[in-house]
Amino acid sequence: MATLGQIIFYTMVTLIFVVAALIILILALAFSNASSEVMSSNTTPIANLGGDELLSCYLNTANPQTSVRQLSVIWEKKDTKGLVYKYVNGAPDLTGQDSQFKERTQLFSTGLPTGNASLLLRNVKSTDEGEYTCTIVSSDGGGKVNIHLRTAAFTAPTFTLSNGTLGAEASRWFPKPNVMWSDFDGKVLQGSTILTENSAGIFSVASTLHPVNTSATYSCTIGNDLVTAVSKVTTTGKPVFFLHLLPVFTSCGLAC
Repeated sequence: MATLGQIIFYTMVTLIFVVAALIILILALAFSNASSEVMSSNTTPIANLGGDELLSCYLNTANPQTSVRQLSVIWEKKDTKGLVYKYVNGAPDLTGQDSQFKERTQLFSTGLPTGNASLLLRNVKSTDEGEYTCTIVSSDGGGKVNIHLRTAAFTAPTFTLSNGTLGAEASRWFPKPNVMWSDFDGKVLQGSTILTENSAGIFSVASTLHPVNTSATYSCTIGNDLVTAVSKVTTTGKPVFFLHLLPVFTSCGLAC
């Protein structure tokens, strides 16, 4: 017959094993949930009106190369009756799709097996602006992420050089932009700008800088609260007249 001390000893050993098993189970569940979180690489994208925009959404698994099983995806837009997009049982289900998104949305068959449910939105309109929710459900985990889409219009300027005057023109900007010229050292220069608004509320930009020097570099910055484009131009004094580097577009976050 076991003594009281032996009974206490075996009871303590049993309790230790039970507690250890519970801790391992809790950690495993926590790791499983953390490794299957639904995420987006950009929750505040800015789309160019008339262009295509990719809304990022993916299942962040421990092994990105592992196939996700029994995947279903639903894209919704706040204050919209129908769905934006639905994928279930290995195929799109567009029976409940809102008419404004008809033939303008797509998921990528190459990305879905690994949990990439990013949505391609074609021919972006101003009415597309708003809050979207991407929901992923699978046997490997799931969740949802909210994405706030904003819309703008922006184009790179084209440049001309004539009689010592450097000109920049951009055909589509919205909201109303500001234009700034500067030299190689960043000193702000005085230019002349004309903004013309069309019936759709889109602005065209025509700006000039005079005089300009030969073999000098200038920057033309066109921007608003959402998007800024910085273009650099180097005058050469040769028949080519100038060298133009492609602009760098940057977007402003919601805090701006």
